[in-house]
Amino acid sequence: MKTPFAEILNIGDEILYGQITNTNAQWISTELDKIGIKVVQQTIIADSEKAILDALNGASERADIILITGGLGPTKDDITKKTLCKFFDTELVMNNEALLMLEEFFAKRGKEMIESNRLQATLPKNATYIANHKGTAPGMWFEHKGKIFVSMPGVPHEMEYLMSYYVLPNLQKFFQTPKIFHKMIKTIGVGESFLSEKIADWEDNLPENIKLAYLPAFGMVRLRLTGVGEDLEILKQQVQQETDKLLLLIDKDVYGFDNDDLAEMVGKLLVSQNKTLALAESCSGGYLAHCFTKNSGASAFLYGSVVSYDNSIKMNVLNVKKETLDEFGAVSEQTVLQMAENVRNLMKTDIGVAISGIAGPNGATEGKPVGTIWVAYSDKDGTKATKYQLGIDRMANIQVSSHFLIDWIRRKNGGRI
Repeated sequence: MKTPFAEILNIGDEILYGQITNTNAQWISTELDKIGIKVVQQTIIADSEKAILDALNGASERADIILITGGLGPTKDDITKKTLCKFFDTELVMNNEALLMLEEFFAKRGKEMIESNRLQATLPKNATYIANHKGTAPGMWFEHKGKIFVSMPGVPHEMEYLMSYYVLPNLQKFFQTPKIFHKMIKTIGVGESFLSEKIADWEDNLPENIKLAYLPAFGMVRLRLTGVGEDLEILKQQVQQETDKLLLLIDKDVYGFDNDDLAEMVGKLLVSQNKTLALAESCSGGYLAHCFTKNSGASAFLYGSVVSYDNSIKMNVLNVKKETLDEFGAVSEQTVLQMAENVRNLMKTDIGVAISGIAGPNGATEGKPVGTIWVAYSDKDGTKATKYQLGIDRMANIQVSSHFLIDWIRRKNGGRI
């Protein structure tokens, strides 16, 4: 069974100018993947005839399916239909079904349908009309030299409607698509290169129909297993068997699967053990608390967070000794040890953690460059700290160090629920 290839062409100067985010390509790619169609390229095109024709010609050579969004509005800059006529060597003709639907659309809203709106019912002669019940621009389906071309409006909710009710079902009928199943194994605390060495033999012995991809981000690496075949249930079993083998090698580094969120999983772990948590933050500015509280149910284990951005708060709220701050500074092992232990005592929780550092891009001092982050963990067994030397990107430093500290909580409390 051959996997059909698709290319997505998004038309619009507003995307190229950065005025809007191209969410259409991501949504379409996700939905195509679910039905076994592989996207080989995504292209953003200017609102010009030459750019569109060049893109159509190139896509025809690479893909079996060409999905086009944008340029179908009533204004003069919307040139997609005219350009499609040139590409297919045809002409625009009035589609009576599309016209009737437009008349009903405006009548229901008590609005006059002007000529530019009426012209939206003209379609290339070789197009199959796709009714758009969410807007005024119809969709169009073309079959040309064994390829499928589909033109849809660029408005996301209109495009998603057309894809869902017409395009995706008809693509499945036209192409006998294979089944695809993904499994995401989420790891933290081990770099991509080290991870690949640990699992090299396992990766080399994967079945031919199962592929592995490494997806690193912010101190984490997601391992995506993708199985392709004709029977979905058999695929799921195969992928699970390989996942079980993988866990024998890296179980301690895995915090979850698929849509699992690190902080949410750690929260569930703490709840399962009836443990409570308090946070003391400096350079993270509340991000650590946000990681937990963005998930429902955080109140079951998280008592609170002290954002002690100024040293006066470290001293007056967290009881960090003035002598410690004077001798070692806010970004030091000695300071975060006191922050973690004292916030635990202050809030009377089982666990207290702390973070203090130089997130950047300013603030470096002698011996403490940008990216110097100290974190600490405290419980009934004692208090320990560790230092990370990260990069110069402020937000990356905040996120990576926060994730590593959350992972420290995970590893100290059983690893994974």
